[in-house]
Amino acid sequence: MILALNTSTLQFGLALLEEDGNIRAEYFMSKGKGHFGSLMPALDFLVTSSKSDIHDLEGIIVAMGPGSFTGLRVGLSTAKGLSHGLEVPIIGVSSLEAMAYQLSYSGFPVISVLDSRKYEFFAARFIWGDDHALVRNGKDVCLKVEDLSSLCKEPALFVGNDFTGQGSLIKEMLGPRAILAPAHLWNPKASAVGILGLKRFHARNFDDSQQLSPIYMRPPGIRPNPSPVTGDI
Repeated sequence: MILALNTSTLQFGLALLEEDGNIRAEYFMSKGKGHFGSLMPALDFLVTSSKSDIHDLEGIIVAMGPGSFTGLRVGLSTAKGLSHGLEVPIIGVSSLEAMAYQLSYSGFPVISVLDSRKYEFFAARFIWGDDHALVRNGKDVCLKVEDLSSLCKEPALFVGNDFTGQGSLIKEMLGPRAILAPAHLWNPKASAVGILGLKRFHARNFDDSQQLSPIYMRPPGIRPNPSPVTGDI
C-alpha cells in the first residue's frame, strides 16, 4: 500500500493506493485558510475508514511543488516523518506534472497551472509522446497571466486548481487557444501524485529524505522585519 500526499495549494489531498495503481481510498479538502491542522486527523480517518493499517505502508509519495510555501512545508514534513517512523521509502514528484497526469489523452498539449501570487501562475507545458504518455515540454515557470501566451502558441488544454478564477482569466487572455479541462478535474488530487510516482517506486528509484526539499521557485510572501538601524553605518 502506498500513501500519496498533495499539499501544493490551500486545497490538500491524501490517497491510499495499491501497488498496481488501484485507489483504495482518497480524501480531498477544498481551500480554506489555516486548515492544514486537519491533515493528520484526515489521514487517520482515511486509514480507519478504509479498514487499512498504517503499518502496511510500503512507501510515501509527496508533491514537491511549486505551490504554497506553507502547504509544501507541511506536506513534506509529514511525509518525511512518516517515512522515518515507518521505515519506508519516500519519493517526491512535481506538483504541476501531477496536475497534468489527471487528464486522459487529448491530442492537445497540456498546460497545468497553480496559483502563485500577485496575479501570477506557476505553469508547465506537456505534450503527448508516441505511446500517448505525457512528456514534459519545458521547465516549470512562474509568470504573469498575460505571459501565458508564451506557452500557448497553438490550442492547448489547460488544467489548474481554480476553475472559476483561473479558467476565466485564461480564456480572457488566450481566447480560442485555451481549451479548459472539465471543472471536476481542476483539483490537485493526491491519487495523481501517487500514480505519477509509482513507476519510480517499482524501479526502486527512491529519494534521500535528508536531501529532499520543496520546490518553491520564489521566496515566501512573509519576510522578517528588517533589523533596526543603529548608529554604525
